[in-house]
Amino acid sequence: MRLTLFAVLVVVFTGRSLAQGYKSGPADKDFAGYLFTYFKGNAVEDEAVCYAISTDGYHYRALNNNRPVIDSKVISSTGGVRDPHILRGEDGRSFYMVLTDMTSSKGWDSNRAMVLLKSDDLLNWKHTVINIQQRFKGHDDLKRVWAPQTIFDPAVGKYMVYWSMKHGNGPDIIYYAYANGDFTDLEADPKVLFRPQNGKSCIDGDIINKNGLFYLFYKTEGHGNGIKLALTDSLTSGKWIEQPGYKQQTRDAVEGSGVFKLNRSDKYILMRKASSACVTAVCCCSILY
Repeated sequence: MRLTLFAVLVVVFTGRSLAQGYKSGPADKDFAGYLFTYFKGNAVEDEAVCYAISTDGYHYRALNNNRPVIDSKVISSTGGVRDPHILRGEDGRSFYMVLTDMTSSKGWDSNRAMVLLKSDDLLNWKHTVINIQQRFKGHDDLKRVWAPQTIFDPAVGKYMVYWSMKHGNGPDIIYYAYANGDFTDLEADPKVLFRPQNGKSCIDGDIINKNGLFYLFYKTEGHGNGIKLALTDSLTSGKWIEQPGYKQQTRDAVEGSGVFKLNRSDKYILMRKASSACVTAVCCCSILY
């Protein structure tokens, strides 16, 4: 099965660098393909993790006959999961996945939790549900917890989980917290990672590290048509340089950006979903298979 709902933009950076530098494990030259994690739609049976693979980064073949590879009812508190994001660990052998714990049938303001998973083989996953409202104080008016992702922060040597949250009538804001060593909990209260200067909502944050600069692609929520970009050299400094304009090639509304580096290339691909499509694009992880 080829997934053709995604608009693809190749972003070219100058110089040579890995998007994610590994301390051990396979080198960039050893990668043979890409693993794509996705969910299929808003029906409860489609709010589950599926896998697809590719050898070129553009065309993907669904695995397991396009059926889920993880049972949402087992790993979530709501019975469904959305927005899967997968990351290869710094050791080159571990894998981390984070998901929105949500079934859309209960409403877009119905969820308060995310799911953290860790695996050594991409098949068997240890999972933990983190309910932000229950786990941390000061979130009584929390409405939703959306689209978590993970990145390794070399400044502190820890994995950072970041996601968007909306409280009361306020805007959606991207927050962060560092995960513990077992990737089973968040170490401290969530803090604001990024808030646009215009004070409006932003969701679907996706960060990639290149040469010490962090590129944050995010979706403007409730205004505008899609993906914008902000840069910083320190993830938690709060000092982001917002770039002008939108980064998609279409004028149609898009969301759910996922940025990854092509194997054995200096080029990067930005994938994003058309807002009307039934499949949501999430970040890919380069793996050997």
